[in-house]
Amino acid sequence: MTDEPTPVKAPPGDGVGFVEWVRPHLPAMARLAARLAVGADRDDVVQEALARAWLKRGQYDGSRGTPSAWLLAITADQARKAVRKLRPVAELGDHDAVEARPDVDALVDVDQALGELSARQRLAVDCYYFADLSVADTAAVMGCSEGTVKSTLSDARARLRSLLEVRE
Repeated sequence: MTDEPTPVKAPPGDGVGFVEWVRPHLPAMARLAARLAVGADRDDVVQEALARAWLKRGQYDGSRGTPSAWLLAITADQARKAVRKLRPVAELGDHDAVEARPDVDALVDVDQALGELSARQRLAVDCYYFADLSVADTAAVMGCSEGTVKSTLSDARARLRSLLEVRE
């Protein structure tokens, strides 16, 4: 008897089957969209990710990662696109276009601290800690090596510690 994992089936080609296939992953997709697409509509990001997943369902390869990793990678890509669309194009010398960063000493809320992480760090934290993906699946979502994921998570934890440090 072997301990090989059961291969994950590709998403069904019919609409109802596809919906059932993605349904367990929707909460993680929504959380990731909310964390990465700050300022954009989370529901729009998830909807775009689902549409993209439907169109690319034939490209899913279960040997390269779990359905969750595949769907979160698509969601992360759509979130980045949504944020790029929100960025105003500032003319040189337009100092009002640069928003002031919040006072780091005032950050006491974890969500605010997570918002202070780089987009790459937020993606790693969300996939690994909130979506409960393995390092390998997180690497698949991020499109990088497992070592890069571990390093990014370490940097994110250090940054969160400094942001959440209680100062007297």
